[in-house]
Amino acid sequence: MFENMDFSKMGEMLKKAQEEAGKLQEESKSKEFTAKSGGGLVKVSANGMGEIIDIDIDDSLLEDKESLQILLISAVNDVIKMVEDDKKLAASKMLGSLGGFGG
Repeated sequence: MFENMDFSKMGEMLKKAQEEAGKLQEESKSKEFTAKSGGGLVKVSANGMGEIIDIDIDDSLLEDKESLQILLISAVNDVIKMVEDDKKLAASKMLGSLGGFGG
């Protein structure tokens, strides 16, 4: 299993991985994802770290609490999924660049 692995380079690889992870984290802060529900009546935006940074609600929903709650939950769940998918993609790219540990 480890016959082709040069363990003397492991520290160097870990350092590179930490540097890559730091870069990814900085890039994530600047990314923005937006999910819409109800045909755009509710929009939720998050950064790449998964922090909700904006919520836009159409005034027509302010009188219908139940619909507002349903659409808000849907948009929040969608934007969280977008962020998670992006994190998984970034992680697999990072692993690939470090010598194919992911594949």
